[in-house]
Amino acid sequence: MAEPYCTDCKKQTEVVMDHASGDTVCLECGLVLEAHTIDEKSEWRTFADESGDHDPNRVGARTNPLLADAPLTTSISRRPGKGGKGGGDGDLVSSALGRWRNGHDPNRNLVAAFGSIADMAERLGLVGTIKDRACEIYKRVEDRKSLKGKNQVAVVAACLYIACRQEDRPCTFKEICSVANGATMKEFGQAKSYIEKQLKMEMGQSLEMGAIHAGDFLRRFCSHLGMSNKEVKAAQEAVQKSEELDIRRIPVSIAAAIIYMITQLSDDKKLLRDISLATGVAEGTIRNAYKDLYPHASKLIPVSYAKEEALRNLCRP
Repeated sequence: MAEPYCTDCKKQTEVVMDHASGDTVCLECGLVLEAHTIDEKSEWRTFADESGDHDPNRVGARTNPLLADAPLTTSISRRPGKGGKGGGDGDLVSSALGRWRNGHDPNRNLVAAFGSIADMAERLGLVGTIKDRACEIYKRVEDRKSLKGKNQVAVVAACLYIACRQEDRPCTFKEICSVANGATMKEFGQAKSYIEKQLKMEMGQSLEMGAIHAGDFLRRFCSHLGMSNKEVKAAQEAVQKSEELDIRRIPVSIAAAIIYMITQLSDDKKLLRDISLATGVAEGTIRNAYKDLYPHASKLIPVSYAKEEALRNLCRP
């Protein structure tokens, strides 16, 4: 190939290509001989997840280690016809191929379950690590071929609940069930127990899950109720002090009762009904927990939030 001709140097000259701007520049005088050149070569870039892998893949989603042959699978969609509806010979062919592909896709059930987990996690505002842990739990149970006949929505919800526990970000049963459309509380509880049993059989020991504390729910409940920073801080201190007492109530009911106690000392009092809706704890349960906490109010409530005189005005259980 002949060397380019420079009009300033009045001769053929060597050039250098500036790939960032697409300019061809004369090496001797710096004149731009050609601007905005289109590079027609392949754009090989490395999209590998691990730094040690330098395979220059150009297409496909990131590799999912939980799926077989991912991401090398192909989805066949139906071609829309007139009015957005399918029609014609091409549609019949694509339908047949789609049915054949779905019938031979080893990842079909996993992909559907992972999609449901991602949807529930997003609606609950959960972080990606919890979603990934739930997918891993589902895959482990699925590999045991023991989910046939189970309510898949309940199973997926149970995997998400266990993942939240293991990642020390517990959710209540009612919070999980609120996004598990198509599963009852009973089915969810049965699925949870079943999965725990399956994982115990796999590992040969009890399933490790983080302990639940009232403080794990507190900030989320306070946010739902629109409480001020001062009220939230006082509630957090009260919850920490409650752990030193022998209050035999489940953590979520203790959190709800402390919120009720804190808001009764505030100018912006919250109705028991509103606290029940925000926490998912029945009004009667909150009253009973409040009854147990009331004798210890002076120890629980920070002095910086309410003086002793204000504590006397707390409603008696």
